[in-house]
Amino acid sequence: MSSKIISHISIIMDGNGRWANQRNMPRAYGHKEGVKAIDKIVSACSVRQVSQLSLFALSSENLNRPDYEVQFLLKLFEDSINKYIDGLHSNNVRIKFIGNLESFSSKLLKNISHAEKITKDNTGLKLNFAINYGGQWDIINAVNNMLEDIDFSSKTKKISAIDLKKYLSLQGSSPDLLIRTAGEQRLSNFMLWQHAYTELYFTDCLWPDFNEKELDLAIEYYQKRTRKFGLLNPSNNVIKKDVK
Repeated sequence: MSSKIISHISIIMDGNGRWANQRNMPRAYGHKEGVKAIDKIVSACSVRQVSQLSLFALSSENLNRPDYEVQFLLKLFEDSINKYIDGLHSNNVRIKFIGNLESFSSKLLKNISHAEKITKDNTGLKLNFAINYGGQWDIINAVNNMLEDIDFSSKTKKISAIDLKKYLSLQGSSPDLLIRTAGEQRLSNFMLWQHAYTELYFTDCLWPDFNEKELDLAIEYYQKRTRKFGLLNPSNNVIKKDVK
């Protein structure tokens, strides 16, 4: 197997509801088991020296689900922060939340702020939670914030990719590998800009069943890939001209 380093993994955690339905249990039961899978995979990524893990916890579209399920998800998210924050902090994990957080309750926002504040100096795994997040929203929000800061009075001023990237919710490295569970094969509006050249791995495994073995299968898939980023010679990032 290749020893290719994987720095940043993103995951679309899908299948909680189907996992519960298969067991004739309420969807809420599947969501609770999904939280346990998060704890397991966070620990596994730390052990495997992954630098950054970005989890699609709650999309902006998820908020269009029935109100009782939305309220349950938000309460579960709040309770999970309280339950796991001390353990994450003691394991040197740094937490960041991305998305449109303005509509959340003051209590949830307080918990989010607390989790980010007490872990901000940690130097281990960077753990990003995307909640009420959409990739299209992220780009539009970045453009609007950039328009407030940049002087466009000069007709020669043009927006560059570097300009825009500075205003995205997640400004660091793009994911090397995206994992999506439960068999669906689409991005579902998750970090559209950041996933431009990410390797995509899809598995039928439902999220509550996703474990260290499944993670290693995804990493093994990544290590066998050749990442060209649109180039002809990925080893030195130089496009060689045809010799005539």
